[in-house]
Amino acid sequence: MSKPEQPNVLKQPLPRLVARQPRGFVDRSSPDIAATDRMLAAIRETYELYGFEAVETPFVEFTDALGKFLPDQDRPNEGVFSFQDDDEQWLSLRYDLTAPLARYVAENFDTLPKPYRSYRSGWVFRNEKPGPGRFRQFMQFDADTVGAASVAADAEICMMAADTLERVGIARGDYVIKVNNRKVLDGVLETIGLAGEEKAHTRLVVLRAIDKLDRLGPDGVRALLGEGRRDESGDYTKGAGLPADLVDHVLALTGAKGQTAQATLANLARVVGASARGAEGVAELEEIASLVAAAGYADGRVEIDPAVVRGLEYYTGPVYEAELTFEVKDDEGRPVRFGSVAGGGRYDGLVARFRGEPVPATGFSIGVSRLLAALKLVKSPIVTDAAARGPVVVLVMDRDQVAHYQAMVARLRAAGIRAEMYLGSSGMKAQMKYADRRGSPCVVIQGSNERAAGEVQIKDLIEGAAQAAAKAGSIADSAEYRAQRLAQFSVGEDLLVEAVREVLARHGG
Repeated sequence: MSKPEQPNVLKQPLPRLVARQPRGFVDRSSPDIAATDRMLAAIRETYELYGFEAVETPFVEFTDALGKFLPDQDRPNEGVFSFQDDDEQWLSLRYDLTAPLARYVAENFDTLPKPYRSYRSGWVFRNEKPGPGRFRQFMQFDADTVGAASVAADAEICMMAADTLERVGIARGDYVIKVNNRKVLDGVLETIGLAGEEKAHTRLVVLRAIDKLDRLGPDGVRALLGEGRRDESGDYTKGAGLPADLVDHVLALTGAKGQTAQATLANLARVVGASARGAEGVAELEEIASLVAAAGYADGRVEIDPAVVRGLEYYTGPVYEAELTFEVKDDEGRPVRFGSVAGGGRYDGLVARFRGEPVPATGFSIGVSRLLAALKLVKSPIVTDAAARGPVVVLVMDRDQVAHYQAMVARLRAAGIRAEMYLGSSGMKAQMKYADRRGSPCVVIQGSNERAAGEVQIKDLIEGAAQAAAKAGSIADSAEYRAQRLAQFSVGEDLLVEAVREVLARHGG
């Protein structure tokens, strides 16, 4: 009796997954990673020059440690990515690098030197609506001083921000570090009746509205201070509900910048009126202006600007933003300003949440992706030089000589040269195309004739491409192109390493 036919499961097509990214998340290519690494190294060198040291905190924190980042404690996933562990404790992906630092300092307070100067970089996550230039995962690079109440610490942070931008390739005159003081805004809000805990939500709406001034302009901010605003997509944002006269008073603050620091400070003193807290903020700004001038940074690098407020509620004193001032073109060719790439301020209450006593702190954060995009626009060497060359590729001309080709690769690697042997199954033309796509500076070619003569052929792909472009009109066909063997030369196999090094040195490798 014949056995029943078994079903052939291979006849059933497997369901195909759709390759797609979650909204607000991006992949990064090798050139971007290389450029980012170069930029981070330059930032790190500047921070360390100022005496800051590295620290690293985890991606995940207890949700309650993030504090005021949570707009609604009954909905812990609002604004942050949160989940419960097996102990039913709420955990969240960090929203920024500041709140985790506050937790770290509080936890290690007795063993850390005070003031404690630290820097850290890493990914942060925001469960918000993504859009152009707005991501749910992005990298920040922070520097903070904890334990220094003097605004000299704030002035130093601003000067370090200026030095950092120049270190990565932003020219002096193409940026400005703008400084304000949250106490000044508190004073203005106090004078219009928005003091007290019961007005905390309205104050936060006002803060976030003013923080959008560079993006929305005065009319957009006026709408958000009033009844609300509908954006281009049709989404409606409820406003602070202030009457028109109070809106005018708030906007008077943002327009208080004068021709000089002293003129700005005088304007601010008039806007805050009789508010003691506002006057304290003006006095702190005056001290920062004096310190900046004494260090030589009042030459347009660091300025007092009342329009800077920063949208987060935890700031308690000086706040600052690093703004790029050069123009770029949008998709329709219209000139636009690049805007802010970094910001921060004083947050004297964050560590106190854990310790129950005041702990002064100040710091700033660089938006890594945004700064990298700016460096590409200005063609900073940090980015252009980081467009890393691919490895030297040893072609496989004879399949029975793979071990010999691999020995060549091993010699190159032992000399510190990035190298690989072609591992595919294609012929020479496809191998050359592969090397081009890898960005290889040169390839090593050895067929049976070269091997018998104890030689290798080295083709300089960069020089070859340049020569081909120069001769483009004079070469009749591809056969003539191949016959000319542009930028290709022979050397003894024992001189392989030295010859490859010469090619790399020729192109800055």
